[in-house]
Amino acid sequence: MKAVIVNFRMGRHHQYDNQMIVKADTVGTKEKAEKMVGKTVVWTSPANKEIKGEIRKAHGNKGALRVLFESGMPGQAIGAEVLIK
Repeated sequence: MKAVIVNFRMGRHHQYDNQMIVKADTVGTKEKAEKMVGKTVVWTSPANKEIKGEIRKAHGNKGALRVLFESGMPGQAIGAEVLIK
């Protein structure tokens, strides 16, 4: 399943570099998003390096997902497609 990285997970004074908000087209409700918890997400960089992450929680009421990646993500990842396995 394909999804798009929307933004970093952010607080009022802090940006979490290894956590991203991801939006999948087929997931439109919070209930569907909660069923996706635990699945693996893979982002491939322009240099063909794969960074893996795990869906940890639903984000909001419209089906966005919060993904914890293994390392910090670059800003160029925003707007890029990821693969959910």
